[in-house]
Amino acid sequence: MRILLVEDNRRLNHELQMSLVDEGYAVDPAYDGVEGQALAESTSYDVLILDILLPGKDGLEVCRDLRRQHFNTPILLLTARDTVADRVRGLDSGADDYLVKPFALSELLARLRALLRRNGAEKSAVLRVGDLSFDPATHVVERAGQRIELTPRLFSLLEYLMRHPNQVLTREMIANHIWNYEFTGTLNAVEVCMRRLRCQVDEAFPIKLLETVRGVGYRLHPPE
Repeated sequence: MRILLVEDNRRLNHELQMSLVDEGYAVDPAYDGVEGQALAESTSYDVLILDILLPGKDGLEVCRDLRRQHFNTPILLLTARDTVADRVRGLDSGADDYLVKPFALSELLARLRALLRRNGAEKSAVLRVGDLSFDPATHVVERAGQRIELTPRLFSLLEYLMRHPNQVLTREMIANHIWNYEFTGTLNAVEVCMRRLRCQVDEAFPIKLLETVRGVGYRLHPPE
């Protein structure tokens, strides 16, 4: 899942980025309303976390502008304002949820999970390719009835592959999806992740699902 985080407090922005990445999300940061709106309009996200008091353009205005453009991605507002009137203004601007600072990380994560569930039943449905099953809601991965434990990064990679079965995904596409647009590593990192994923979901089974398309990328190939 890919998140756009728009928060002008750089320390808080960085801390939230690190916490969300640890949970398996890819996070793109922005530090003012103009930059945040431009990213939201040009990139596909699963959730937008939006502070209200932003330089350049405040969060409520960004939220209203996006909704006028039929931007349907869930929006979670962050703010220190906690009166009923403030919450009403935030929700009436088009936000799906409203979280008052300071907040516990566990509450933020729970609200994100709820927004992702609400965003469409298809995103929480169990994915299946052959005898491999993947439940985005519970983070349970099984193959032939055997439970497979994955790191958050490998979980994100497998989800991306399973949502695009039989489609060749380039290394660049994978890097952009499971990291973020600030990714400065080499594409070798993708190869390392693919090797680790193959070891866990393919190596012990007679039918191989993960396929390397030489010179192009990778795909999850359903069995005949």
